[in-house]
Amino acid sequence: MASETASESGVVTDKTIEHYSNLKKAHVGLIMVEYCFVHSSGRSELYQLGINDDSKIVGLSRIADIIKNSGAVAGIQFTHSGGKSERKYTGGILHSPSGIAVPVKDKILESPDVMTDEDISNWKRWFLEATGRAVKAGFDLVELHAAHGYGLNQWLSPLTNQSNYRLGFLLDIVSGIRSVYPHVLISVRMPGQDFIEGGLTPLDAKKIAISLEAIGVDIINVSSGIGGWRRPRERNGEGYLVEEASFIQKHLKIPVIGVGGIETGAYIDELIRNNKISLAAVGRAILKGPQQWREANL
Repeated sequence: MASETASESGVVTDKTIEHYSNLKKAHVGLIMVEYCFVHSSGRSELYQLGINDDSKIVGLSRIADIIKNSGAVAGIQFTHSGGKSERKYTGGILHSPSGIAVPVKDKILESPDVMTDEDISNWKRWFLEATGRAVKAGFDLVELHAAHGYGLNQWLSPLTNQSNYRLGFLLDIVSGIRSVYPHVLISVRMPGQDFIEGGLTPLDAKKIAISLEAIGVDIINVSSGIGGWRRPRERNGEGYLVEEASFIQKHLKIPVIGVGGIETGAYIDELIRNNKISLAAVGRAILKGPQQWREANL
């Protein structure tokens, strides 16, 4: 959950430290630091955290210490926005596998630039280097954000990638990280489906998840797809994306995280008891008041 507390260059500020010092009061098992851009060309917003150069390590290590001292696992999420951004944030660059504008629900985005072979190689290196910085900062887990229409989701989806090199790109990145950092926990946040006609289906998502497990991913975090974060119109209440997560969990041995407006410990307990998912992500309900959420639910 983006806090928009970083400096304009993506450096941790005192406001960022205050934010995570507050979040730790929830006493949860894993705190995932908000999405960090792996390169300036992949920045999504003005005050987004960065993990794109070594100058960010000191600030990020302060966050990792706060999380681990609270007893939680310290995770951090990586992203490259690809074509889901604006050139004013990315130094004039909008990367894309096929030059297709990313469909979003509230506006029309500019058509991005088709990535060259050099760009593809750079992306792989940037995610690998970001992992190295996360390890140096003391994080236990790194998560690749391949959902919500961001760059890696653009590579996976047939709506934005017309080449035959789709899943292979993400697998190459994961394999590179696993080979250099064999002990770091790797999570991939991926779509349960794209929720747009012609996009990724639940069966596609199952195949992606099975392939990720096979190359050493430790956790799958199932969310929404190319259209961005969205609640399907016909789904109400807590856990509106748990259906997709539960479908994937049936086919994997590794833990699957379920998401989607999850608010209460009672609902989480029910999901775990019924083997629907292994872990549950709580966002907005904890942001409203971490300590109050702990007192009400733990």
